[in-house]
Amino acid sequence: MKKSVIMLAGMLSLGSALAYAESNVKGTVLNQSVNTGSANVAIGQDNKANMGSLGIENSTVKGTVLNQSVNAGSANVAIGQGNKANMGSVGISGSNVKGTVLNQSVNSGSANVAIGQGNKASMGSVDINQSTVKGTVLNRSINSGSANVAIGQNNQANMGSVGIDKSNVKGTVLNQSVNSGSANVAIGQGNKANMGSVGISGSNVKGTVLNQSVNSGSANVAIGQNNNANMGSVGIENSTVKGTVLNQSVNSGSANVAIGSGNDANMGSVGIK
Repeated sequence: MKKSVIMLAGMLSLGSALAYAESNVKGTVLNQSVNTGSANVAIGQDNKANMGSLGIENSTVKGTVLNQSVNAGSANVAIGQGNKANMGSVGISGSNVKGTVLNQSVNSGSANVAIGQGNKASMGSVDINQSTVKGTVLNRSINSGSANVAIGQNNQANMGSVGIDKSNVKGTVLNQSVNSGSANVAIGQGNKANMGSVGISGSNVKGTVLNQSVNSGSANVAIGQNNNANMGSVGIENSTVKGTVLNQSVNSGSANVAIGSGNDANMGSVGIK
């Protein structure tokens, strides 16, 4: 059953997250959770562990989606098959969004780990999948002294990144994340490690794609077969872009490493396939 919701949500709690499934949201969805010294763990098959995150699935949103969570000294762990661990992130799947999608999460001294098959570990990221967005997608997350790790088969580790897959975007895609002294690691087969990057795959974008991420003293590592390691980069694959693609990322004292067969390591780059 579909719901029509007009909601302004301000949360101050441990491990707080907002999730809407099969809903229509008109207005503003706001998550202001503060998670400090907390542990949010899901162990088993097909589990999800969400901390200070916004998850919207199969929904129609008109207005603003805003995440301002602060996650300090926290551990967000999903262990098992098909699990997802999300900290200070915004995830939109199969949705229509008209307005602004904004992530301003701060993740400091935190660990976000997904271990198993088909897992995803996302920290301070925006992930839009099979959606239509008209407006602005903006990521301003700050990730400092944090570890974001995905270990297993077909895993993804995303920190301070914007990922758009099989979507239509009209407007601006802007990544202004700051990643300092952090580690973003994907180990296994077919993994991806993205830090301070914008990835667009199988999508149509009309407007501007701009990456202004700052990556300092951080390590972004992909080890295994067919892995990708992207830091401060813009990657566009099997997509149509009408407008401007601009990369102004700053990468200082950082390491971006891909080890294995058929891996890619991209830092401060723009790649169009």
